Amino acid sequence: MEEGLFSALFRKGQPNYLKAVDGVSFEINPGEILGLAGESGCGKTTTGMTILRLYEPSSGKIVFRGRDIAGLNTRELKDFRREMQIIFQDPYQSLNPRFTVLDTIREPLDIHRIGTDDERMDRVFLSLERAGLPPSTDFLEIYPHQLSGGQRQRVVIAKAVVIEPKFIVADEPVSMLDVSIRAGILNLLRKFANEMGMAILYISHDLSTIRYICKRTAVMYLGRIVEIGPTEEIINRPSHPYVHALLSAVPVPDPFYKRKRVEISGEVLAPVDLPLGCRFRPRCSNALSICLRDEPAMKDLGNGHQVACHLV
Repeated sequence: MEEGLFSALFRKGQPNYLKAVDGVSFEINPGEILGLAGESGCGKTTTGMTILRLYEPSSGKIVFRGRDIAGLNTRELKDFRREMQIIFQDPYQSLNPRFTVLDTIREPLDIHRIGTDDERMDRVFLSLERAGLPPSTDFLEIYPHQLSGGQRQRVVIAKAVVIEPKFIVADEPVSMLDVSIRAGILNLLRKFANEMGMAILYISHDLSTIRYICKRTAVMYLGRIVEIGPTEEIINRPSHPYVHALLSAVPVPDPFYKRKRVEISGEVLAPVDLPLGCRFRPRCSNALSICLRDEPAMKDLGNGHQVACHLV
């Protein structure tokens, strides 16, 4: 397999620490959109923020284009920041209310001192066009409160792509948007991956949107990836009981389709001083005695499909 643009590995920390992300390892290749799914609080956003060094990793590696950036200082990290951007969930809170659209999108160009004044303006126009806001001249002097929710998110996207990064973390970018405009945003992300070769980590709890744009998906539970592989294979042949339960809750647009709902009972373990064994065990109706003793390792099911479960 060709070496990926990006890979991440977070190893276990010391006792008495809350392990928000623990033992997570994956790669993203250029032009690929990797979906990262899981329920709220499982560590999806923490993973994305740590990759970008917005959170400091306690241990492990973050390898970007062949170089470990986990240990870089602030000055060394600046060059890599030009290659990595983030799209936040709430477009209104991620925009400075005192900045016009022009100020917002131009800011990364000014910070990284990219091009002349005329070249920066050309990039702003191009970025707005790419984000689906034509004619770009109509938006330059507008403030965030004057835009609709969909337009705000497109401005956030325009800001993220104006410096043409190699990697983007998209943290639930459509969860606060109307269903009618979600497809447009998702198609934009797919266009950036296909035409500009960007690697994208798409974080979401919505498996239907992940299925729409991600060829490969990783499912997290309590800080660890429990299943990873081709999206269609995971959806059609899930192997982990937690993934079974997630998929059983996804609505199917067929009034005659009857799906057996997989219920999950029990409480989520506290991520502090986790006990031995499988962390999903208290909520698994098929748990074995080995699940009490040993944490399951990843097993290869073929075709890039891996699962961490003793039942497989």
